[in-house]
Amino acid sequence: MLDAILAGLSGLSTGVTSLFTGGLPNAIMLAVGATLLYLGVKKGVEPLLLVPIGFGCVLVNIPLSELMDQGGLLKVFYEMGIANELFPLLIFVGIGAMTDFGPLLENPKILLFGAAGQVGIFVTLLLALALGFPELEAVAIAVIGACDGPTAIYVASQYAPQLLAPISVAAYSYMALVPIIMPPIMRALTTEKERAIRMETAKKSVSRQTKILFPIVVTLVGGLIAPKGLPLLGTIMLGNFMRESGVVARLTKASENEIANVVTLFLGLAIGGTMEGHAFLKPQTLAIFAMGFVAISLDTAAGVLFGKLMCKLSGGKINPLIGAAGISAYPMAARVVQTQGLKYNKKNHLLMHAAGANTGGQIGSVVAAAVMLSVLKGMGMI
Repeated sequence: MLDAILAGLSGLSTGVTSLFTGGLPNAIMLAVGATLLYLGVKKGVEPLLLVPIGFGCVLVNIPLSELMDQGGLLKVFYEMGIANELFPLLIFVGIGAMTDFGPLLENPKILLFGAAGQVGIFVTLLLALALGFPELEAVAIAVIGACDGPTAIYVASQYAPQLLAPISVAAYSYMALVPIIMPPIMRALTTEKERAIRMETAKKSVSRQTKILFPIVVTLVGGLIAPKGLPLLGTIMLGNFMRESGVVARLTKASENEIANVVTLFLGLAIGGTMEGHAFLKPQTLAIFAMGFVAISLDTAAGVLFGKLMCKLSGGKINPLIGAAGISAYPMAARVVQTQGLKYNKKNHLLMHAAGANTGGQIGSVVAAAVMLSVLKGMGMI
């Protein structure tokens, strides 16, 4: 008994010694994990994501924890859902089940805003290549600009797993920071008169048949154009088809609630488990965060500038602010547009129009990732 106690005390001593001798990176990441937990709990910043990610980060950076060693708890989560791409795809089913494409179908041309909102992805791809990142890593970094965590995780886990931690943390961090990043860009690129443009709500309704056919058509067209990205596009459209069909309410409810919640928990812990200090704290991590910020800023700017073009072509009937919702941060980007519109015109309710652009961005980000992956496949790189 005494020997067991002494062995336990020796293990405790070894862990503490490791932290204070060679464990400075671990100590820094313990502080990072604590910060993520603080933001999630105290500030309410994406708690469903930051709480498990932060706790996983704390767990993996405790010296000698072995949780990311073979057979360790966090390693099991990683292998069962990230290494084989299962978790992000299950989350996409839930996203599809929660998404109403009605506003987009009421005004199909608003899909163009979703396309414009992906410009930052391709510009950042060129930037990453110019900085010397290999092609696959450059693509994974560029996808941060989609402002869509599951898409970023899917691409990174498959084609740049060594960068999964910084890419996933950057993607979710910038998703949470959308209300801070977007407004200054929106104000800088528009006039007060443009921001006050009032848009009428569309009067026509979309038939149930159209809503049911939409995910099938998108899956077929997207799969033919970019087959490599079909897992991404197919799962989100599966969730939406279940929603609109109305005949599998239990599956729809499970996809957007129980399954999504459990998967989010395991996904967050697994991502946190990749944030071990010695592996995470590298110069390339800072470069990835910087390029992610550039990507999202360019996406927002491109969307607003396209909105200004549409405003001019429509004779001043389109508020260019809705272009900012063309990124895939659903539904936060649409809410930001609504808030900004109301600041300059108390009767200016842009939410439905912005929601249409936002759902277009959801599709656009998946298609953009699919196209890049298909191009890489055609070049024989994957």
